[in-house]
Amino acid sequence: MSSVIFNRNRVKLKKLLGIRTRLVLLALILVAPLMLERVRSLEHTRSKQIALATEEFLNIAQHSADTQREVVSSVETMLKSAAYIRASSGIGRSCEILRASLPSNLPWIRSIMIASKDGLVQCSTLNIQVGLQIGDREYFKKAQASRDFVFSDYLFGKTNGRPMMMAAYPVAAINPEEDAVVVAGINIDWLSKIMTNLGGRPGISSLLVDSAGVVLAAPTDQTSMIGRPLDSVPLMSAAAEKALSSDAPTGSLSFTASDGSNRTISFSRISGTQSRLIVSIDETRVTEAINREIRNAYLQLGFVCLFVLLGALIGAEKLIINPIEVMTGMAKRFGEGDRSARVARSKLPAEFMPLARAFNAMAAQLSQRERELLANNDRLTVIASIDMLSGLANRRGFQSRLDFEWMKAQQYNSQLSLLMIDVDHFKLYNDTYGHPEGDACLTRLGETLAGIAADTMGFAGRYGGEEFCLLLPNTDSLKALAIGEMVRTAVLDLKIPHHTSGHHTVTVSIGVAGALPNDTQRPGDLIEAADAALYAAKHRGRNTVVEHGFARMVDQAGMALAG
Repeated sequence: MSSVIFNRNRVKLKKLLGIRTRLVLLALILVAPLMLERVRSLEHTRSKQIALATEEFLNIAQHSADTQREVVSSVETMLKSAAYIRASSGIGRSCEILRASLPSNLPWIRSIMIASKDGLVQCSTLNIQVGLQIGDREYFKKAQASRDFVFSDYLFGKTNGRPMMMAAYPVAAINPEEDAVVVAGINIDWLSKIMTNLGGRPGISSLLVDSAGVVLAAPTDQTSMIGRPLDSVPLMSAAAEKALSSDAPTGSLSFTASDGSNRTISFSRISGTQSRLIVSIDETRVTEAINREIRNAYLQLGFVCLFVLLGALIGAEKLIINPIEVMTGMAKRFGEGDRSARVARSKLPAEFMPLARAFNAMAAQLSQRERELLANNDRLTVIASIDMLSGLANRRGFQSRLDFEWMKAQQYNSQLSLLMIDVDHFKLYNDTYGHPEGDACLTRLGETLAGIAADTMGFAGRYGGEEFCLLLPNTDSLKALAIGEMVRTAVLDLKIPHHTSGHHTVTVSIGVAGALPNDTQRPGDLIEAADAALYAAKHRGRNTVVEHGFARMVDQAGMALAG
């Protein structure tokens, strides 16, 4: 059973893998590897470009962080200088020196203040800040407690409400007897300008955040983010937790943003502060050009494959399938009996010419042999239906003619009659004169019967041995009876000697039967009726014609005697 299933599956596979399918697969095998190699090369280029972009912008981020550290370092230097002045000159003199010494090349320092122990601003480079109370600020407390430089997180200025950062340095770090604290306000806007070198590039976003994750600075085109928590900034919330919780000075991570883009985040911690510079790289936009080339490569691959497939299919149709179909059609016509079917070689490719010539030669030979076979068959059919001794139809030929005439008579509702003829005492004739003379006698009787059949439009045959028959279409029983008498008389007129017979000459007994064929009768009924009439003729003394009452009853025995 398994072998049968295997064979069926193999047949189905062969049907599936036809010529068209094989040519398509061949075309794909030739074209696809070349196009796929190009796509693979572009994919490799994209990966390399992403890696280079990540490295480049990581370096840029590091450089920006270094710049920010320079800012912090310059602020620290200024605050330490101010603290030294405060420790050595006193409050009044230090304020004058402070206002005069603030360099213009440090625009990120908005103002420098000196506050008392309790946080009251005693002097400032901005008069509006004198008298402010900053003792509650966390950075102020931390500077007093640590006696070291402190950089604050993001906060709002008390005088203008603008976002800013503060730096503080206790004078006690220089002179322990002094409890004042030097404080500097950092201009966040200036930090944003410093970060602009990261802006203007497609797919690049940079932010400066404090330890709480609040955006301190952003490029000029993203200033709306300043003051917002990092986890609320679109596309950056995924990086907030890792960037802020990491203790490492630098780091990076990759993730898929909410908009479906692949992003790489690089962050760098600014020394001396809790601030972090975060650079986000949109891989899709950075690699937009190479992605476009890859898409074009895929489209080219699709188009090339499509054109190759169409070319393979059209070529297969024109060069292989159509010629095969032409030859198949010719073979089918030839098989259906059109012996004139030949392949027109002008319509075929050169490769099919030998096959076409072989087919035409084979068709010509088969046609010739079929004609010879039909002629031989006709001769055999005639031979099989003819009695060679008498020249009349034999029993087989007679039966075929009877079936035909019966159907015809039934179709046209016409009479059909039959004469069964038997040579009287023919065995004695053979015993007396010998079989050669007997055969000669039968031959003469056949010739006589053939002549009568031609005159009466009948069909004569030798039914078997010394028995003959004469089929009479369109003839009723009465006319058949007369024709039977004609046959009996014609045989007597031959005057073939038969001394052992009571008539001293060859005679015949004839049984006549007629019928109007219908669905309830069959041809055999007519033969049986004529045979019964023949039996009655022999019983009545031979050399007699007797009609069977097949269609009508004449006497009590059902017979009508003629002559």
